Amino acid sequence: MPRDLLLLLLLLACGRAVSSATPPCVVSRVVDGDTFYCRDGRKVRLIGVDSPELGQGAPGRAARAALGRLLPQGSAVRLEEDAAPTDRYGRVLAWVWSDAGLVNEALVRGGWAVLYTVPPNVKYARRVERAQKQAREARAGLWSGSAFECAPSEYRRHACPAGR
Repeated sequence: MPRDLLLLLLLLACGRAVSSATPPCVVSRVVDGDTFYCRDGRKVRLIGVDSPELGQGAPGRAARAALGRLLPQGSAVRLEEDAAPTDRYGRVLAWVWSDAGLVNEALVRGGWAVLYTVPPNVKYARRVERAQKQAREARAGLWSGSAFECAPSEYRRHACPAGR
């Protein structure tokens, strides 16, 4: 293959990689324990985790506050896509990286969310599963009480006993 053609193909491949990269995100607002907005308007849902809903009262507010501590307003984060880049609501689905590491994992390790896998987005599911085991054993965050007796997914399906 001629050298010029090889160079052209390499440049085209690099350009394609750059153009398909996820733009950086500057956090503008935390919605709840697993969703936030970027300053450019993108609404981001953390992959692999599920936190109590705000309708669940104190646990939902505690989870939102925990994500707010991990993602302070104005902080820059990197969004890593998995197999499916958005959900049915148009939210960007992402593994979120800050200077402190994988935010999704840190949220679960702190006891503010539980593992929630939706294939095909399972790239770091084992890491999050290990973090949940550690949090549960340490009775960290919401594991110290009864907040996870009704999983957030069950709450959304109205499958929890009254009062949970």
